Amino acid sequence: MTANEGGSYDAAAPLSGTDTGSGDPPPYDAVVLAGGGAARLGGADKPGVRVGGRALIDRVLAACAGARTTVVVAGRRATARPVVWAREEPRGGGPLAALDAGLRRTTAERVVVLSADLPFLAEETVQRLLDALRASGADGAVLTDPDGRDQPLVAAYRSASLRRESAVLAERNGGALTGLPLRRLTERLTLTRVADPVAAFDCDTWDDIAAARARIREHGHVLDEWISVVKDELGIELDVDTGTLLDLARDAAHGVARPAAPLTTFLVGYAAAQAAARGEAASGAEAVTEAARKAAALALRWAEEDQQDVKSGGAPDAASGATPDASGGSAGSAGSAGAAGSAASGSAPGAAAATPAPAPATEPKPGPGSGAQAGSGAAPDAG
Repeated sequence: MTANEGGSYDAAAPLSGTDTGSGDPPPYDAVVLAGGGAARLGGADKPGVRVGGRALIDRVLAACAGARTTVVVAGRRATARPVVWAREEPRGGGPLAALDAGLRRTTAERVVVLSADLPFLAEETVQRLLDALRASGADGAVLTDPDGRDQPLVAAYRSASLRRESAVLAERNGGALTGLPLRRLTERLTLTRVADPVAAFDCDTWDDIAAARARIREHGHVLDEWISVVKDELGIELDVDTGTLLDLARDAAHGVARPAAPLTTFLVGYAAAQAAARGEAASGAEAVTEAARKAAALALRWAEEDQQDVKSGGAPDAASGATPDASGGSAGSAGSAGAAGSAASGSAPGAAAATPAPAPATEPKPGPGSGAQAGSGAAPDAG
């Protein structure tokens, strides 16, 4: 044994029983403890408090979405994901009794145990805990906070180890686990540790809630948080290349018009859904990428045409030899009414306007910046 009870485990020296098989990792179950009185929140329904538009419990459920079975130990409530419900007996019996009640509803060899107040827990962190447990051979892998303290309610455990030690504690406590602190269990286990100060942040007070909400709205986090909450709200499980869609929105806004940006991204999503339904793409993400590529290329072609018009000053295409007017004639015709009207009104003639007749010799030549036009018959403006 390379770790004392409650001590640090050396991951470089695996214990017997380490998972070394190849292929897909074994499945895991999850137990989420969502009871408790939330005394420091004034008795508020802490799992239901919203951070970044989502209830805290739904954030935690999203982080363990890969679990085969997710058990929530608490009173029933609406949740974003289907779960199995359990309650400790007697109710309010403490975290160890609640963990035992949840564990009885699981069957996987590994179980992730989480509290319901973790706003920044992500699937990646849960996977790191599972990987550490699998590689080490320890009884559990726990997250540590910024001060290096163990967080036993952000951890992955071997189910057999939890059941074995819980049974021992229950026998020593008159056949029940009521009132026992969780550390009485974890101090009997060999543990390996994973550091993640952000994921370990939990919300015990209203100040913690305010800090979590403020962090989510920081520039570096807000976009990812928003996309995540929208996907949860819409029931979408899709990894999208955010950069590709933002580039598309930029190209549509700059090359076409600003309102084209949201409309184009909507149409791309719709087209991708149809393509995926028809089996034309290997995945939804691939369908989005392909549709975005086509739309971005179209926006660039649109912008290139506009640039060509600006450079040519609106001159007719050299291949056509004439620019059609509204009546179906051409500006190059000898009887062009458009050119004659321009010359008579004193406006600047277009490129296709007829050359005006020379001014009478008795009239002075217009000076630089004069508003008089040749052929208009008007004397230069003295002012």
